[in-house]
Amino acid sequence: MPTRDTSTEAGTPDVQTGEKSIATIATLRVGVKLHVYHENSKEYRLAEILSIQTRKGTPHYYVHYEEFNKRLDEWVPPARLDLTKETVGDVGTPEDEEVDEESAEIDPKAAAARAASAKQSGASGTPETFSKEHEIEKLRTSGSMTQSAHEISRVRNLSKLQIGKYEVEPWYFSPYPVEYTEEEMVFICEFCLSYFGEEKRFQHHRTKCTLLHPPGNEIYRDSAISFFEIDGRRQRTWCRNLCLLSKCFLDHKTLYYDVDPFLFYIMATRDEYGCHMIGYFSKEKESAEGYNVACILTLPQYQRHGYGKLLIAFSYELSKREGKLGSPEKPLSDLGLLGYRAYWQDTIVDLLLNNKGLETTIDELASMSAMTTQDVIHTLQNLNMLRYFKGQHVICLTDAILSQKQKQVEKQKIKGKRTLDPELIQWKPPVFTAANRTWNW
Repeated sequence: MPTRDTSTEAGTPDVQTGEKSIATIATLRVGVKLHVYHENSKEYRLAEILSIQTRKGTPHYYVHYEEFNKRLDEWVPPARLDLTKETVGDVGTPEDEEVDEESAEIDPKAAAARAASAKQSGASGTPETFSKEHEIEKLRTSGSMTQSAHEISRVRNLSKLQIGKYEVEPWYFSPYPVEYTEEEMVFICEFCLSYFGEEKRFQHHRTKCTLLHPPGNEIYRDSAISFFEIDGRRQRTWCRNLCLLSKCFLDHKTLYYDVDPFLFYIMATRDEYGCHMIGYFSKEKESAEGYNVACILTLPQYQRHGYGKLLIAFSYELSKREGKLGSPEKPLSDLGLLGYRAYWQDTIVDLLLNNKGLETTIDELASMSAMTTQDVIHTLQNLNMLRYFKGQHVICLTDAILSQKQKQVEKQKIKGKRTLDPELIQWKPPVFTAANRTWNW
């Protein structure tokens, strides 16, 4: 990586003008924009400092690269900053700026207090970065996780995670204990999801941990994967650890520590060492709005392999067993929305093609797929498949959709397609008492 000499910089302003100026390490502050070395692209890119923290005596800067997705935000050391170019934004003076050992931006209690103060003063605690397109803004916010209400989720606080044989970089903030934020690596037991800051303690734990699969009932097994059903009330610690881990990869949600009202469905792959979690979805034991998914996540090391569609498909298979129409809780993440749109499109197009030209109504499509009529209509409109003909709306399979489907089939012949066999599901809708499905407050 190219290095820059930052020890001889001159021209440090003694006033905070907000204009372009030359800064030094001592005068950098939150809000300043400067060029930072981006390791993936191997070049310097303009970035904004969102937080500053001292780690083991060295200042580190949490930066957001302009025109990049915020999941690529990261902590960087001084060596990756280019202070030879002008910076944008207010810079301080050495005597004015201090770098706190535990930056307030990564302190959950402090951030929550600031959010409460902002709310009392009438200011919104939600940063502009959380604004969604109009479609997403209309979607609901509640369940096992809720939309973030303060700037705490702007700052990713962990550097790397080791989960089994994989090293994974978190995307977003997760409220792990603050002492873990100074560690270069946090070790996660892939079976019990306990977390450790020291490899020695982690290795000692592995010699004692007897869990080889998610602590629930196996309700599905085929040649490749298994699904386990876990009651949040019976496995509180495991489910809370799962929520902590999943928050590392979900931006628009914040954690609920009470997992009692939720069921968790874990998808895992099997080998001689045990069952390794691929992803999961959770659902409320009793959803007044009819949501069949509260949270859904495929771990990054298993993404882009078709597992996300399997998770979505399994949630709808459970809805069919319940005799209900289901829909995911909103808002969805950007990746979640793309995944659901792809699944809805494939499902509806397949149903229409298999119907061999017979008339089909929107209600019939909803009943066959366990999708809500609203999701069916949204998908048809998004694909331009709803047309007005002779005084009524009709569903039309366009040439573009048929061509896209043909390309998809040809691609699947080469790469293969992951599918579920509904006959292998060993599950009946659980029945809960009022105490089992309410908050444990």
